[in-house]
Amino acid sequence: MSGAPFLLIDAGNSRIKWALVDAHGTRTHAGAFEHGTRTTDDAADITRSADEPDWSPLPTPGSAWISNVAGDAVARRIEALLNARWPSLPRTTIRAVAQQCGVKNGYTAPSALGSDRWAGLIGAHAAFPGEPLLIATFGTATTLEALRADGTFIGGLIAPGWSLMMRSLGDHTAQLPTLDATSARDLLASGTRHGPTFATDTRSSLSAGCALAQAGLIERMWRDLTETWQVPVRLVIGGGAADEVTAALKIPHTRHDSLVLSGLALIAAEDSGAQSA
Repeated sequence: MSGAPFLLIDAGNSRIKWALVDAHGTRTHAGAFEHGTRTTDDAADITRSADEPDWSPLPTPGSAWISNVAGDAVARRIEALLNARWPSLPRTTIRAVAQQCGVKNGYTAPSALGSDRWAGLIGAHAAFPGEPLLIATFGTATTLEALRADGTFIGGLIAPGWSLMMRSLGDHTAQLPTLDATSARDLLASGTRHGPTFATDTRSSLSAGCALAQAGLIERMWRDLTETWQVPVRLVIGGGAADEVTAALKIPHTRHDSLVLSGLALIAAEDSGAQSA
């Protein structure tokens, strides 16, 4: 990697994470901000939010590299933020491709794989070279990716995330409460369960049941993958609900919360190197 730093932006369904990496690939600045409550001035077609990143101290990057799975409105917001600070900054919104940065995409239609999952695979392969991996990310959705030691992504799974599971139960059953993540975390921490699983009130039952459902999925797929490949598989986990799920896990795992940003840095470096060659 050479030249000006890269600005990396990971726009997920709940929040947006960003980082600036220098010419040597070292992270010099980082932050996150929520999508927030937005109001629109229809006459001016302007979207406003109280939660904005403070990019004023940053040196001018050479380019911005973006993974966005949160839709068009978030894309417009990121564009507006970049234009307000660096109006002429070159920017690239990545898409999954058949092969990149040592990772081969096993999806039937490679471009259909989410950009966050693709960047995360690239970041994981670089972080744990030569190891077979199961990558579990706990966000709005829970995603699983199986990655061979040689960088071949063989496929994945998508399930409702911990918070989404709880919200769905509250929304679609007459006698169950709708729990938000904050109150559910407090319930898990309060230790009102008897034995490894069973709770003695409805709210605790909901919170623990959904966390254990997540953990059970991960453990099942990790065991299946280890048995199929006949080699040790490293379980790599991250995401906003990772703490709640890992508290229920009974298998070894490694925490890594920056796989997407790490993958974006590698994509940016490879592309810039190809252009300068």
